[in-house]
Amino acid sequence: MDILEKLASWHITPEVIEHAPLFTCNEADRLLLDRPGTRLKNLFLRDNYGRRHALLLTTPHKQVDLKALSKQVSWSRLGFASPERLDKYLKVAPGHVSVLALINDSEQAVELWLDNDLMPGEHLQCHPLRNTATVLLSKADLARFTEHTGHVPQWLAVPERAG
Repeated sequence: MDILEKLASWHITPEVIEHAPLFTCNEADRLLLDRPGTRLKNLFLRDNYGRRHALLLTTPHKQVDLKALSKQVSWSRLGFASPERLDKYLKVAPGHVSVLALINDSEQAVELWLDNDLMPGEHLQCHPLRNTATVLLSKADLARFTEHTGHVPQWLAVPERAG
Protein backbone atom coordinates (compact mmCIF):
# COMPACT_ATOMS: atom_id res chain seq x y z
CA MET A 1 0.00 0.00 0.00
CA ASP A 2 1.52 3.34 -0.97
CA ILE A 3 1.39 6.43 1.26
CA LEU A 4 -1.62 7.98 -0.50
CA GLU A 5 -3.63 4.78 -0.08
CA LYS A 6 -2.60 4.64 3.60
CA LEU A 7 -3.70 8.26 4.08
CA ALA A 8 -7.04 7.50 2.44
CA SER A 9 -7.54 4.57 4.83
CA TRP A 10 -7.17 7.14 7.65
CA HIS A 11 -9.73 9.45 5.97
CA ILE A 12 -7.02 11.86 4.86
CA THR A 13 -7.42 12.74 1.18
CA PRO A 14 -5.17 15.66 0.32
CA GLU A 15 -4.85 17.25 -3.10
CA VAL A 16 -1.90 15.83 -5.07
CA ILE A 17 0.02 17.84 -7.67
CA GLU A 18 2.33 15.89 -10.03
CA HIS A 19 5.51 17.60 -11.31
CA ALA A 20 9.09 17.04 -12.44
CA PRO A 21 11.46 15.64 -9.75
CA LEU A 22 12.49 18.27 -7.17
CA PHE A 23 15.41 17.56 -4.85
CA THR A 24 15.67 20.98 -3.16
CA CYS A 25 13.65 24.14 -2.54
CA ASN A 26 16.01 25.94 -4.93
CA GLU A 27 15.01 23.58 -7.76
CA ALA A 28 11.35 24.43 -7.17
CA ASP A 29 12.31 28.13 -7.32
CA ARG A 30 14.09 27.65 -10.66
CA LEU A 31 11.10 25.83 -12.18
CA LEU A 32 8.80 28.65 -11.03
CA LEU A 33 6.20 26.16 -9.85
CA ASP A 34 3.10 27.86 -8.58
CA ARG A 35 1.52 25.54 -6.04
CA PRO A 36 -0.95 26.49 -3.30
CA GLY A 37 -0.08 26.03 0.36
CA THR A 38 3.01 26.74 2.43
CA ARG A 39 6.28 25.43 1.03
CA LEU A 40 8.51 23.55 3.44
CA LYS A 41 12.15 22.87 3.98
CA ASN A 42 12.64 19.50 5.70
CA LEU A 43 15.79 19.05 7.77
CA PHE A 44 16.64 15.65 9.20
CA LEU A 45 18.80 16.31 12.26
CA ARG A 46 20.68 14.29 14.86
CA ASP A 47 22.35 15.12 18.15
CA ASN A 48 26.12 14.99 18.54
CA TYR A 49 26.04 11.38 19.68
CA GLY A 50 23.58 10.14 17.05
CA ARG A 51 21.19 8.96 19.76
CA ARG A 52 18.37 11.39 19.06
CA HIS A 53 16.86 12.42 15.73
CA ALA A 54 14.40 15.07 14.65
CA LEU A 55 12.63 16.11 11.48
CA LEU A 56 12.41 19.90 11.38
CA LEU A 57 9.89 21.54 9.07
CA THR A 58 10.60 25.19 8.42
CA THR A 59 10.23 27.82 5.71
CA PRO A 60 12.27 27.27 2.54
CA HIS A 61 14.53 30.31 2.83
CA LYS A 62 15.25 30.21 6.56
CA GLN A 63 18.89 29.61 7.45
CA VAL A 64 18.47 27.75 10.73
CA ASP A 65 20.95 28.48 13.51
CA LEU A 66 21.61 24.90 14.61
CA LYS A 67 23.82 25.97 17.51
CA ALA A 68 21.08 28.17 18.98
CA LEU A 69 18.40 25.55 18.26
CA SER A 70 20.54 22.92 19.98
CA LYS A 71 20.63 25.04 23.14
CA GLN A 72 16.91 25.79 22.87
CA VAL A 73 15.91 22.09 22.77
CA SER A 74 18.68 21.02 25.21
CA TRP A 75 20.32 18.59 22.81
CA SER A 76 24.06 18.19 22.43
CA ARG A 77 25.31 19.85 19.24
CA LEU A 78 22.75 19.44 16.42
CA GLY A 79 23.91 18.45 12.96
CA PHE A 80 22.51 17.07 9.75
CA ALA A 81 21.96 13.32 9.79
CA SER A 82 23.64 11.21 7.12
CA PRO A 83 21.83 9.64 4.18
CA GLU A 84 22.38 6.30 5.92
CA ARG A 85 20.54 7.51 9.03
CA LEU A 86 17.81 8.96 6.83
CA ASP A 87 17.36 5.55 5.23
CA LYS A 88 17.50 3.73 8.57
CA TYR A 89 14.93 5.87 10.39
CA LEU A 90 12.66 7.27 7.68
CA LYS A 91 13.40 4.88 4.80
CA VAL A 92 13.74 7.64 2.21
CA ALA A 93 16.64 9.04 0.21
CA PRO A 94 17.88 12.65 0.30
CA GLY A 95 15.55 14.81 -1.79
CA HIS A 96 12.52 12.74 -0.78
CA VAL A 97 12.28 13.83 2.86
CA SER A 98 8.82 14.80 4.05
CA VAL A 99 6.70 14.73 7.17
CA LEU A 100 4.91 11.79 5.56
CA ALA A 101 8.13 9.73 5.93
CA LEU A 102 7.27 9.49 9.63
CA ILE A 103 4.94 6.67 8.59
CA ASN A 104 8.13 4.57 8.35
CA ASP A 105 9.21 5.44 11.92
CA SER A 106 7.13 2.88 13.78
CA GLU A 107 9.42 3.13 16.83
CA GLN A 108 8.86 6.93 17.10
CA ALA A 109 12.66 7.36 17.12
CA VAL A 110 12.34 10.68 15.26
CA GLU A 111 10.86 13.78 16.87
CA LEU A 112 8.77 16.15 14.76
CA TRP A 113 9.60 19.84 15.12
CA LEU A 114 7.50 22.49 13.38
CA ASP A 115 8.71 26.06 13.00
CA ASN A 116 6.27 28.63 14.45
CA ASP A 117 6.69 30.53 11.15
CA LEU A 118 4.50 27.82 9.55
CA MET A 119 1.50 28.61 11.76
CA PRO A 120 -0.23 31.20 9.52
CA GLY A 121 -0.80 28.88 6.52
CA GLU A 122 -3.62 26.35 6.41
CA HIS A 123 -2.04 23.81 4.04
CA LEU A 124 1.51 22.49 4.01
CA GLN A 125 3.26 21.17 0.91
CA CYS A 126 5.02 17.83 1.29
CA HIS A 127 6.28 14.97 -0.85
CA PRO A 128 4.36 11.68 -0.79
CA LEU A 129 7.69 9.81 -0.28
CA ARG A 130 8.69 10.65 -3.85
CA ASN A 131 9.84 13.98 -5.17
CA THR A 132 7.68 13.93 -8.30
CA ALA A 133 4.54 15.12 -6.56
CA THR A 134 3.40 17.55 -3.90
CA VAL A 135 0.67 16.80 -1.39
CA LEU A 136 -1.31 19.67 0.13
CA LEU A 137 -1.81 18.58 3.73
CA SER A 138 -4.09 20.66 5.94
CA LYS A 139 -3.04 21.16 9.55
CA ALA A 140 -6.05 19.09 10.62
CA ASP A 141 -4.86 16.28 8.32
CA LEU A 142 -1.34 16.63 9.74
CA ALA A 143 -2.74 16.24 13.26
CA ARG A 144 -4.70 13.16 12.19
CA PHE A 145 -1.58 11.74 10.47
CA THR A 146 0.68 12.23 13.51
CA GLU A 147 -1.99 10.74 15.74
CA HIS A 148 -1.88 7.58 13.62
CA THR A 149 1.93 7.45 13.56
CA GLY A 150 2.33 8.19 17.27
CA HIS A 151 4.42 11.34 16.74
CA VAL A 152 3.72 14.44 18.82
CA PRO A 153 4.51 17.63 16.89
CA GLN A 154 6.47 20.25 18.80
CA TRP A 155 6.03 23.85 17.66
CA LEU A 156 9.24 25.85 18.11
CA ALA A 157 10.47 29.39 17.57
CA VAL A 158 13.27 28.23 15.26
CA PRO A 159 16.25 30.63 15.42
CA GLU A 160 17.77 31.99 12.22
CA ARG A 161 21.46 32.52 11.55
CA ALA A 162 22.51 36.15 11.40
CA GLY A 163 23.71 37.54 8.12
